[in-house]
Formats: sequence, C-alpha cells, structure tokens
Amino acid sequence: MAKSCPISTFFIIISVLSHFTSRIGLRPWADALPLERQSLDNASRLRVDPDAIRMASRDFGKLVHLPNPAAVLYPCSIEDIASLVKFSYNLSSPFSIAARGRGHCHSGQAMAPHGVVVEMRSLNDCSRGSGIRVTKNSILGSYADVGGEQLWVDVLKATTFRRGPPISNVYEMDVLTGKGELVTCSKDTNSELFFAVLGGLGQFGIITRARIVLEPLPKRVKWIHMLYDDFSAFSRDQEHLISINGLDYLEGSVFLHNCPPNNWRSSFSPSDYPRISSLVSKKGIIYCLEVVKYYDDLTSHTVDEELKELLKGLNFLPRFVFRKDVSFVGFLNQLRNVEQDLGAKGLWDVPHHDFNSGVFRDILPKINQTTGPIHVYPMIRNKWDDRMSAVTPDEDIFYTLGLLHSSGADDWKPLENQNKEILQFCDKAGIKIKLYLSRYTTKEDWIKHFGPQWKTFEDTKGQFDPKMILSPGQRIFNSI
Repeated sequence: MAKSCPISTFFIIISVLSHFTSRIGLRPWADALPLERQSLDNASRLRVDPDAIRMASRDFGKLVHLPNPAAVLYPCSIEDIASLVKFSYNLSSPFSIAARGRGHCHSGQAMAPHGVVVEMRSLNDCSRGSGIRVTKNSILGSYADVGGEQLWVDVLKATTFRRGPPISNVYEMDVLTGKGELVTCSKDTNSELFFAVLGGLGQFGIITRARIVLEPLPKRVKWIHMLYDDFSAFSRDQEHLISINGLDYLEGSVFLHNCPPNNWRSSFSPSDYPRISSLVSKKGIIYCLEVVKYYDDLTSHTVDEELKELLKGLNFLPRFVFRKDVSFVGFLNQLRNVEQDLGAKGLWDVPHHDFNSGVFRDILPKINQTTGPIHVYPMIRNKWDDRMSAVTPDEDIFYTLGLLHSSGADDWKPLENQNKEILQFCDKAGIKIKLYLSRYTTKEDWIKHFGPQWKTFEDTKGQFDPKMILSPGQRIFNSI
C-alpha cells in the first residue's frame, strides 16, 4: 500500500454529558457518573488521569482543538468496547463514542469532546485483540484477519494503483454498530453495513476485525526514479503507465527549490545529490515519477527487459534516471521512513495546466518555510466501488495530491493558510475537488462533500447509529 495508517481508522468518540466534566479527577470514571450509570461493567478500565486525557485530547497533527474527553477507555477485549456502546445506547440520554488508533485523522474523528476515547491499541497490551492471522484458502487465496488494534505497516501489505485503495481489498469485517451489535459483514452478507463502513468516517461502527487480501511476498524490486521539468509530459506518462499492466507500484512527487532536500534525498544515492539539487535550483520545480517492478529467482533474468519495454516512449529527462535494486522489505521500510503523516492534506481531481500553474508554480513556492514531501499521481476510478461511502470524482482518471507538510507547535498557521489558498484557487478556477481527511465545520459542508451520496449516508446513519453515538468530532451529524 502507499501509506501506513491505522486499521482502526474508524474511531468512536463518547461525548459524555458535560455536567459531570468538572467532577473528573483521579478517581475511576464510574465515580463521576449519576447513579443510574453505575452498572457499567468495565468502569475499571476507564482512566481519567492527566496523561490519558492529554493523549486523547488532540489528534496526531495537533491542529484540531476540541474540548477534552472526560475519560479514556483502555479495553482488554472486544466485549469491553461492546459493553460500553450498549450501555450508552440503552440510556435515555446516550453519550457518543469513538476509537483511537494513532490519531492520524486530523479532522477530529479520533477525539471525544466531553466524552470518552476508546484506545484501540490497548487490545495489544492485553493480548486480547484479533491480532494478525494469515490463512491460505483454496477459494479465497491468501488473506489476513487483522484486528482493529493493528497498523497497516504491521501487515506489510502494500496496495497500489493496480489493486485499488485498501478499502477495495477487504473480504469481510466484524463491525460493532452504534447499537452495540457485533456484526460480521461482507459483499454478500450484511452488505449494506459492509459498504457503508468502507470510507464511512467512523459514523456506522467500530471495525474490530478486517479480512484483507494477501499476495506472495516478492524477494526483490527494481526501483526507478525519473525526473521531469514539464508537468504535461509527467502527467501524460503517469496516465499511460496506470493504463497498462506490468508495474507493481507508481507514485509521483514534486520537488520545489524552497523545500528542504531531505524531502527527496532518501530516495537517491548521495553521489546524485549535487546534480539533482542543481536541477531543482535551476528549474524551480521538478516532477519525479517513481515506478517499481517486483521480481524473484524465476523472473530475475527477464525483469530488466520487461522494464525497458514498459518504460519505452516516456518523456523524462534522459540524464536523470536513477535505478535501485533492493529487497522488497527494504523497499517498504524506505517508503515508511519518508512518509510524514503530520498535517497531511489530500485533494482530488486535478486539471493539468490550471492546477500546475496556479498551485505548483504560484502558491506553493511563495511560502518561506520548511515543508514536507509533495505527492501527485493519477488513480483509476473503476478500482473504487460506488457502493462504498468513500467519495471520488466522477472522472475515469482523477489525481490525488498529497501535501505532507510538517511543522513545529507554533509555526503551522502559514501552512494552514496555504491550504486554504489552494482551496480558494480551485473554487475560483472551477476546479472540482474532494478533500480527504476533511476539516469541515458544518453539516452543510458535509452535504456538499457527499453530493448525491448524502441521502444514502444519512439514511445509513439512522439505520446503524440511530442515537448518533459514534464519532461526533467531525460534526457530520453532531454539534460540538
């Protein structure tokens, strides 16, 4: 896959009623509850100490500021979480709920204003999570049952443009709904819940187990980087490569003269640094196309010729082609090292020339501040299933732009302002976009985001979380 992120991305936040917030101290959470709530079985697993509250009070990027949670649940089993949801659901005035993996969702999905955050990774500590179980099946092939407490990187499963997004590679899931019901669902069984949860922003349930596709592990990879100084040639070659079979990974990046070289150096040999730096300084902006071909002992004698044929006719700069031959695990580790999840932003649907001139050549170079990697690459829409909650542009090929900025605690505002300027530019230029990890603040914004899918999204919420218990932090159905 292209990015490392928690499988437990579908967080549940418990907005415990604010009237007892001021009563919370270092006592068990149950002590602060009204008498009718004292029956909560797993109250001893709820923490209210400052360290637990501080950890759960912000997302990973520390950009979203919502009221602190009242408590944090450290479950030791799926039953602990189910008990909490059922307890809330059966109250006349239920509190809301959401789970936290690493808190990468910066839009508030993993936060619980005046509530309780469920710390999913606690299942690892108790050895009561689903873990990772690999199975080989004569019908399904190889797959892994992965617990909601695991991270994608733990599975070492890479999902690329040929196989679609990670949510398109799920066979089935166990989902704890907003009613406290643990439901196993797939494309054929409880399919409405299955598709709703995929890209559902935590609104319909907590994923406690996901069964995902596995493939045989290749031994080595041929890893090639090609540089461009023309965006049209760069995007044209990317679209060509995703339309043919043969490659196992493709990604595009943008190098700006005002960005630190460390953003790209990990992908190249030290002996190549001076030449690349000189090119970036001279041109101001350079585009990098990265492709990978897996191979093993049986294909080692043919892989070079296959790559030569696949890359025939591309319009990269002839003197700026860089090749590596590394182990597959080494390739994954290097990808993980260069990823920066801090402050990640995503934009979809990039008309070539307007976006290139307005954003890459105008807006991005203006900021006088260290930024992170910039990724841009096309995706094929038919790899996404329209029944899923995830929203994509209505184009056969659309572009993903990832501005993986990172900053210190006090200098993030210029980057945030730059993101707003990009959105304003797209709006004025008539460039249709979709935000990933959106930071919308009103229900109207969300209705616009989902477009024609909103009615289905809203009806499904009423079916699986009728009391609006799950994930209030994003303000889709809840006001904070």
